[in-house]
Amino acid sequence: MAKIIFTEEFCKPENLHPFTLTRQIQDLRIGILTIREKWEKALKLSSFDKFEDDYKDLDRCIRIDETLPNDTYYLIHGNLIPTPKLVNAVKALKPGQFIETKEGQAVIFCFTKKEMKEFYKIEVKKAVTLKETEFSVLFPWDIFQKNAEAILLDFSFLTSKRKSQTLSRTNKLINPSKIFVEKGVKAEHVIINASEGPVYIGQDVVLMEGTVIRGPATIGKGSVVKMGAKIYGATTIGPGCVVGGEIKNSVIFSNSNKAHDGYMGDAVIGEWCNLGAGTSNSNMKNNAGIINIWTPNGYLEAGKKCGVFMGDYTKTAINTCINTGTVIGVCCNVFGNGLTPKLVPNFSWGSEGVKRYDFDKALEDISNWKGFKEQNISANELSILKYIFENY
Repeated sequence: MAKIIFTEEFCKPENLHPFTLTRQIQDLRIGILTIREKWEKALKLSSFDKFEDDYKDLDRCIRIDETLPNDTYYLIHGNLIPTPKLVNAVKALKPGQFIETKEGQAVIFCFTKKEMKEFYKIEVKKAVTLKETEFSVLFPWDIFQKNAEAILLDFSFLTSKRKSQTLSRTNKLINPSKIFVEKGVKAEHVIINASEGPVYIGQDVVLMEGTVIRGPATIGKGSVVKMGAKIYGATTIGPGCVVGGEIKNSVIFSNSNKAHDGYMGDAVIGEWCNLGAGTSNSNMKNNAGIINIWTPNGYLEAGKKCGVFMGDYTKTAINTCINTGTVIGVCCNVFGNGLTPKLVPNFSWGSEGVKRYDFDKALEDISNWKGFKEQNISANELSILKYIFENY
């Protein structure tokens, strides 16, 4: 059976820090699904990660060398999001062919062992040029800026030829044909408005009384939306989250909590984060000017609306005020007076980045938070966190 192999090579994963510090690009969530999940479902194939000789080469890593089983493989750039036309083009590929963008960049290769040459290079002979602009994620702000389009694509794919579960009459549904509800959802006295985009409610989600959701939006499997929450499009709440307050045009990956009042806008929040009660972020400068965001390659323009990018395992104290266009690293404990700095380094204790989180204490705290959801730190997580602590 054919297989997918994802690669970060040529995708510049450092431009997507802090999220690609703890995961491969293909495991970023945008829309309803992660990029990996989109490709696996679209092609109906299992996936692996190309050996890149770095600290993220873990369980799903595969080497493209003489040990590779004799099969057909699709080598796909990890930041590329599948569209219907692109998926059809991939399915039509034969070994030795590849797909390139309008700009001439090769992004998907089809090969067997026959196409593998010396130095483990893949020999391809025929290019298929994309007739549409490729849909890719290059920078953290792409995740929320392109989220509406990603939700539309996922919604169309996931709901095709399927029937939504019904909600009770206590709920108010606007444009119900664009609202899809999976099994096990509990919702009473909720307003869902899909007039400006679809709304997808995952399995076993709880929508408490007074929740208002305006599409495009998605609430992931097992998540809880607390009483009186206001969720504007285009917003993704990943699986296993607890959210409340006001959320607009944001993406929360999975198992993170913003359970209380406070504003989140134009933001991306990693996994296993917890925002203390009253935490809010600014998403617009007082002069309505362009917002510059820190990246490892310098500050780059991200438009006029940009909130916070928060790495995995980070927590904020109650009433934390997050500055416009802030990058908060992996495993930070953010507290302090006034607005946060525009950059909070990995493993910071406090918002100034002066004091470091003790590594053993950080692991203990992560274990406590994961315990609330009956999970434990995996060996992969431990390996990645240790490398980040020692090298970033």
